[in-house]
Amino acid sequence: MSQLGTLKYTYLAYLSQPATDRVIYRSIEKRPICSILELGVGDGVRAERMLAIVSRHQADVELQYTGIDLFEDRPAGAPQIALKQAYQQLRQQHVKVRLVPGDPLDALSRIANYISGVDLVVVAGDQDPEAMARAWKFLPRMIHNDTMVFSQATDGQGRLADFVQLTRQQIEELAGLRSCRRRIAA
Repeated sequence: MSQLGTLKYTYLAYLSQPATDRVIYRSIEKRPICSILELGVGDGVRAERMLAIVSRHQADVELQYTGIDLFEDRPAGAPQIALKQAYQQLRQQHVKVRLVPGDPLDALSRIANYISGVDLVVVAGDQDPEAMARAWKFLPRMIHNDTMVFSQATDGQGRLADFVQLTRQQIEELAGLRSCRRRIAA
């Protein structure tokens, strides 16, 4: 690990903006990540930083990154990046990039059967709440027991809160699986 790598990681984990992303950077430094799913790419900076941190320890492993976003269809004023520009920005050596345009529900319904074993899921707070509420049902089949899932909420004034790591139980509740299992068991 080079000194420059350590300095850059320290900056990202403790000083970078937006501060809400720092918890993700610190968490992914602690365990090997080979596959990332991000819902809400925004301007692509968070994705670039996550890939840089992950690839710092795993230079010879091919990483898989899947980004779901509205891209050009984002509302005016929201951070956005064009699909082609996002691909060019995120394409790096040893990273297989898959970008899927659409809201979380539509995009996950199209790719849920093709992606499994995801190590890191990041759900940005700028996602449509209704589409996201229905999209959670696709996530349990894409993740494994050690997957880290981070979700971001918005406060009453539309400001983005810090990312929170979700447990497997919370994911199953969001997906509606817990209530189904209770009804089946009863």
